[in-house]
Amino acid sequence: RPEIAHAPQPVMSPSHHGWDGNGAAAVPTPMPKRLDGKVAIVTGGARGIGEAIVRLFAKHGARVVIADIDDAAGEALASALGPQVSFVRCDVSVEDDVRRAVDWALSRHGGRLDVYCNNAGVLGRQTRAARSILSFDASEFDRVLRVNALGAALGMKHAARAMAPRRAGSIVSVASVAAVLGGLGPHAYTASKHAIVGLTKNAACELGAHGVRVNCVSPFGVATPMLINAWRQGHDDATADADRDRDLDLDVTVPSDQEVEKMEEVVRGLATLKGPTLRPRDIAEAVLFLASDEARYI
Repeated sequence: RPEIAHAPQPVMSPSHHGWDGNGAAAVPTPMPKRLDGKVAIVTGGARGIGEAIVRLFAKHGARVVIADIDDAAGEALASALGPQVSFVRCDVSVEDDVRRAVDWALSRHGGRLDVYCNNAGVLGRQTRAARSILSFDASEFDRVLRVNALGAALGMKHAARAMAPRRAGSIVSVASVAAVLGGLGPHAYTASKHAIVGLTKNAACELGAHGVRVNCVSPFGVATPMLINAWRQGHDDATADADRDRDLDLDVTVPSDQEVEKMEEVVRGLATLKGPTLRPRDIAEAVLFLASDEARYI
């Protein structure tokens, strides 16, 4: 129809590359910063999934506090990202550390805390013996749950202490596919991630009355240094068992490119969705959404 053929063409959104109404190339404008001006704490933020979350939060305008026990990696990341990112040492299984991290963020950023991400976690020992219920180790179970489950609960407690009076805030925890399906991780790890899902539901019911949102994400396997370290243990039982007194979750070396490629190949083979390879940035994007005002009713 002539009136349609000669109708003016719509202008592309300014956040995209496109053409203006006169047919000239439009200059793209930056996408809006989804956490602009917000204050966030990311536990376990020095490396792996936590590092990806810290980087994406900072990119979207947040003032980020990295709370981790890895001083060297945490300080280096904060220094690389500039003055809007800082580091505080925090063992999430110790309440005084969690309290101190929250208080430090509040004092540094004018009494404000908008986002708390419970990301810190450990996998536990991955040897064949450690994965069997027949050789269940109570001390190992306690250690993993203290970091993963207790650490998340303490984070929720002290984040809520800061958020509830302002009647706003978002708490996002990182659970696992092992919180949804059985047989994908050691018993302690699986139990701890199920606990995070339960804590999330309970805390959401309570804190919703105070305007605070509580959610979690349950990622599939991703080739982080921690997961690759676990894979090494599973292929070297003798060495891992000989090093029983070492904390193998913390003694993580930077994986080689070949190890990363091998782990990603394994994960792709197990995944339901074929094509893309899950990377830490994908998980960070989900956390960013839940932390942002775009998820204000979730």
